[in-house]
Amino acid sequence: MFFNKIINQFGELTNMIKKSKKIIAAGVLSTLTVAYLFGSFAQAKENTKGPSSAKEKLEAYIKFTQILNVIESQYVDDVNTTDLVDKALKGLLSNLDAHSTFMDTKAYKDLSVQTKGEFGGLGISIGMKEGALTVIAPIVGTPAFKAGVKAGDIILKINEVATIGMNIDESVKLMRGKPGTSLVLTIIRKKEPKPLKIKITRDIIKIQSVYAKSIEDKVLYIHVTSFDQKVVSGVEEAIKEHNNTQGIILDLRNNPGGLLGQAVGLVDLFVEKGVIVSQKGKVRGENLDYKASKKHTDTKTPIVVLVNGGSASASEIVSGALQDFNRSIVVGEKTFGKGSVQVVMPIGQDEALKLTVARYYLPSGRTIQAVGVTPDILVHLGKIDYIEDPILLKERDLKKHLESELEKIDTKKTKKTKTDKTTPSSENNETEVDDTIITEEQLYKDAQLKSAVDILKALIITNKGNK
Repeated sequence: MFFNKIINQFGELTNMIKKSKKIIAAGVLSTLTVAYLFGSFAQAKENTKGPSSAKEKLEAYIKFTQILNVIESQYVDDVNTTDLVDKALKGLLSNLDAHSTFMDTKAYKDLSVQTKGEFGGLGISIGMKEGALTVIAPIVGTPAFKAGVKAGDIILKINEVATIGMNIDESVKLMRGKPGTSLVLTIIRKKEPKPLKIKITRDIIKIQSVYAKSIEDKVLYIHVTSFDQKVVSGVEEAIKEHNNTQGIILDLRNNPGGLLGQAVGLVDLFVEKGVIVSQKGKVRGENLDYKASKKHTDTKTPIVVLVNGGSASASEIVSGALQDFNRSIVVGEKTFGKGSVQVVMPIGQDEALKLTVARYYLPSGRTIQAVGVTPDILVHLGKIDYIEDPILLKERDLKKHLESELEKIDTKKTKKTKTDKTTPSSENNETEVDDTIITEEQLYKDAQLKSAVDILKALIITNKGNK
């Protein structure tokens, strides 16, 4: 009975704390009174098998408040109770997982700016991997992308501030700023002998999420850079414009994710039934299934999906779901492994919790979190060494080839050509880039894309044989 009475008192205190932060001090005093009744410091037992019992919870609460009281009374400097509790909450949330956090007044305000207004940024998605602040992917066309930041880079410093022990929200806060201002990232990159310093100028981040190109007329290449509100409509428009397409390559490399609804909608374009993705959490209301529908579904066109270590979250849902439905072949490298769901829960008007409440599960029931999606065919990023036989030089290349040979032995002529501004050179005319197609030369510079094209051609042939 005594324990039940105290537990009820704690329940009442918890409800009061939710209503007003001013009650925290009273809560501490009440708990300290209970601690006094028990005598010495409470020893909260570590429970690794399941939920704590009522007694274990009570002992843990008492332990916390006793330690808080010792800090307040004996720490060398004066401390503020509210600051201490806020720091404790930040530590508590950050130790749950890399994405949960306690947002104080400033952090919550920054979140509002991010979601409602324009802000200057770098254009990278970051995450925690094995305790290190890691670039999931730079977004195409953004300052970070142009500066040469790559997926998998480990951020060691932001300006002169070390990232060791820093959480994601703290690092984002440092990297965000006024457009036109600069910062320096010190990064560690695989195969580089020493850390690299990259200077980046912040800008308003404007993203084009869908790019469509043709490969050899019959293949449609669709590159989705992030999952914003226009992905499904952008992909539908690309397919409509290329109505003679015999196969589709869906490039999700370095795509850090985005809106779940757009990921589900994209899969739904190619799957007519079944659960595309489900999310499961402790609270029943977080248990949701997202199902495919028959409307506007293409179940015939062969698809190859490209992924790498920079493909995360929504990208993993799309690639993993299409893989599970046997609707595509996945090519490239293992994905990042971000398959958890976060919600922002306001506490009063000025603070909030960002808390992981569920995990995503693919159609087969497998999880993405910390596992990622393994490609059907593993192909590492690189360039294909392709040397054309000089005897078989094509007519279109012959003039260009001979001119380059002449330039090697006639330095004066080369200089004259470079300074002649009155007549455009034939070489410049020949190297104009058509943004609507991917050339053979471009394919050989991208081993993963070349492999995807070869696999898709085989699927197209097989698909014809089944008709």
